[in-house]
Amino acid sequence: MKIAIAGYGLEGESNYRYWSIDRDNDITIVDQKQPNLDIPNGTETIIGEDAFEKLDGFDLVIRTAGLAPRKIKTDGKIWSATNEFFAKCPCPIIGVTGTKGKGTTASLIASILELSGRNIWLLGNIGKPSLDALGDIQQSDIVVYELSSFQLWDLEKSPHVAVVLLVEPDHLDVHIDFNEYVSSKANIRRYQKDGDICIFHPTNQVSLQISEVSTAGKAMRYGVTDDGGVYEAEGEFRQLEQKICSTDVLQLIGRHNIENACAAITVAKFYGVSNESIEEGLKNFKGLPHRIEFIRIVDGVSYYNDSFSSAPPAAVAAIKSFQQPEIIIMGGVDRGTDFSHVAQTIAQQGNIKSIIVIGEVRDKLSKILREANQNIDIKVSDSRDLSEIIDLAKSKAKDGDVIILSPGCPSFDMFKDFYDRGNQFRVEVNKL
Repeated sequence: MKIAIAGYGLEGESNYRYWSIDRDNDITIVDQKQPNLDIPNGTETIIGEDAFEKLDGFDLVIRTAGLAPRKIKTDGKIWSATNEFFAKCPCPIIGVTGTKGKGTTASLIASILELSGRNIWLLGNIGKPSLDALGDIQQSDIVVYELSSFQLWDLEKSPHVAVVLLVEPDHLDVHIDFNEYVSSKANIRRYQKDGDICIFHPTNQVSLQISEVSTAGKAMRYGVTDDGGVYEAEGEFRQLEQKICSTDVLQLIGRHNIENACAAITVAKFYGVSNESIEEGLKNFKGLPHRIEFIRIVDGVSYYNDSFSSAPPAAVAAIKSFQQPEIIIMGGVDRGTDFSHVAQTIAQQGNIKSIIVIGEVRDKLSKILREANQNIDIKVSDSRDLSEIIDLAKSKAKDGDVIILSPGCPSFDMFKDFYDRGNQFRVEVNKL
């Protein structure tokens, strides 16, 4: 078979490994720029800005997740690692999507299910590339697969369990519009069959819309009493009015993480996991790096790294997670995002002491914040030195305050990516 690997980053490298096992495959690596990774000796390449438009004659074009199918011009079949995995995986798949909270919820599910005696694989947008694991997965295992809109774009098979968290506008610099974004997300539910289940957000209309793209199987909300899912009441996780465990065992900060845990526990209950295992699984999971990650306390001030916050909904969730006085570091790349909800949340919160606005978007963002928050100290920093930015935040903090990096924007104006941004923040805070 003649195969094009379209996009040669870490996923493309994994795709090459997988399809090159069959020595009858004739593989060409295709990218718009010269890849940073080494290209295997003797492998044909097509490199250039119009590379993805020159793929006629290939039987199969394997796109990397972030490459829109519409940008590929071919008379062959467009495919992906996610499609291949879903087609070949021998065991049940739990798919998790949403605008934010996917990684945390998927990790919570895996942490709980690991205590049920089954072998659990955490894959997709988190963990190792799925095709690298495929050969080791057994029929008795369970896969928990975090699914971004990019992975769902052209998915042809839905998971056995689909978890749909809060869905709000995101990645609109890549998707044509919000409708395309939602349509991509809906593939998690679109192809479900009888016996499958969709567990969706209790109040988000887009999540409801996604749950209704198919009538196969069962659709139910988490976080409410009505549908039989897990909900929170009086400091307890409950189902059908029965206590599962105290919410105090959850090691994560924020109301949004209570909701994420309700979704995860609903999945666990679907698989018959005991209350004791659920409690232990919640205790065991300490959170993912760069998601409201506690760094340390210095002079009574608590520092948190929320660099994963690359869109306003994530910043809103972080801002709502604290009752102590907050100093927030916000800003980054301007990709035309609507910050009005962030500004309104800050105005309503009542504990926001100061906001340090940084990055390319700083002037636009500070103007929006000031219009909604006349009485809050908003400082624009032109510095590209994170240590200087942290020193500025520190100068505004007192014993008992919280300083949180929750940018609400992409990082590429000042950093390689959100990992780099969060890692630098962690290093600088640990120097204080």
